[in-house]
Amino acid sequence: MKLSKWSGVIPIALLAGVAGCGSRGPQNVAAQAPPPTVEIAQVSAGDADIFAEYPGQTYARNMVDVRGRVEGYIEKWLFRPGQEVTAGQPLYILDLRPFQAQVQQAQGTLQQTQADLVFAQHQVSLRQAEANLAAAQSNLVKAQQDYERLKPLVEQDAAAKQDLDAAVAALRSAEASVRANQANVEQTRLTTDTQVQSTQGKVEAQRGALETAKLNVQYGTIQAPISGLIGDTLVPVGGLVNPNATQPLTTIVPLDPIWVRFKVSEAQYLSFMGKKGGPAKEDPKLELILADNSVFPQAGKVANSLNQVDPRTGTLELQAEFPNPQHRLLPGQFGRVRYVAEHRTGVILVPQRAVQQNQSIQTVFTVGDGNKIEARVVKAGARIGDSWLIEQGLQAGDRVVVEGLLSVRPGVVVNPTPYQEKAAVSELKKGS
Repeated sequence: MKLSKWSGVIPIALLAGVAGCGSRGPQNVAAQAPPPTVEIAQVSAGDADIFAEYPGQTYARNMVDVRGRVEGYIEKWLFRPGQEVTAGQPLYILDLRPFQAQVQQAQGTLQQTQADLVFAQHQVSLRQAEANLAAAQSNLVKAQQDYERLKPLVEQDAAAKQDLDAAVAALRSAEASVRANQANVEQTRLTTDTQVQSTQGKVEAQRGALETAKLNVQYGTIQAPISGLIGDTLVPVGGLVNPNATQPLTTIVPLDPIWVRFKVSEAQYLSFMGKKGGPAKEDPKLELILADNSVFPQAGKVANSLNQVDPRTGTLELQAEFPNPQHRLLPGQFGRVRYVAEHRTGVILVPQRAVQQNQSIQTVFTVGDGNKIEARVVKAGARIGDSWLIEQGLQAGDRVVVEGLLSVRPGVVVNPTPYQEKAAVSELKKGS
């Protein structure tokens, strides 16, 4: 009887002991769990540049249409689309045979006219007229002598009066012949001078025609008017080139410098103008952030602005010029233009991931005395790279939790370790 009495009590006691041991086990494990590890950044006051940033697009200011100056058929095409060309580089060659034939024709016509000029300059007709005048003058002298010899003889009845009349008639005829030949000489001289001048004019005109024909031969090789990036041809080999065509042969885009247009509001424009000009101020240097978030290595400057604010949008277009020696930028690319709008000293920056936004309230977790988590309400200002500028709520020396935010709450004791910026984020920050 005693054995059966105690046999039921012992198992119950053992189960109770086991149950008691089981209930105390988890409490001991929880008490022995280590505090969560978080990464912290100890903030300090420093200097920071606050940027103003605007979306922009690149464009080419002096794009040139390539056109032919003479009409002809394309015989050769000497470039590839997208190729870099230099000013004066041949692009197209037309069929030059018609232009070369025009040169030969113009040369032959010029030589013929030059021969006519030489003939006119020798004044053969004028010399003949002058010779005739000299002969007439000689006849006049002889007739005058005959008259003077016969007149006294007739007066002395030593010669017949009929002979004297014949001498007088011959004298009058000789005088008339001299006058006629003098007039012929003057007329011939005037005609010869006119012919010489007219022929000289023809020679000059035909020299001009020859130069034009030679120019047409040169224009038959169409060259690049400027250096830049050339587009595709719009007229194939064998196509007709017409100087009056509305469609160009191709286009050339200069890439250095490259231009960027962006729009700012009226207030932003006034703020920007406050950054430039004046004896003690320099034009703000512009940075161009490309589509891959990299910074274009060349700094730019605003070169032009439109002359009025668009009343529909309230914005004004600014045009900036960027050196592009490597031709890395092409027209039509999108990016962001920024410049240093303000330089501030004694500011506090924290990584963006450390700031939590709950509606209009921004908070951070800090590690206080005894490594306990504290919640701080902050006011974030401008975004600078991967950080926020904190206007209120933090001071130099505070330790802000950056990583491990999901495992903490106010009052929890943590194990703080220095914040290690991730490699990818670091590279992105270097690029920006």
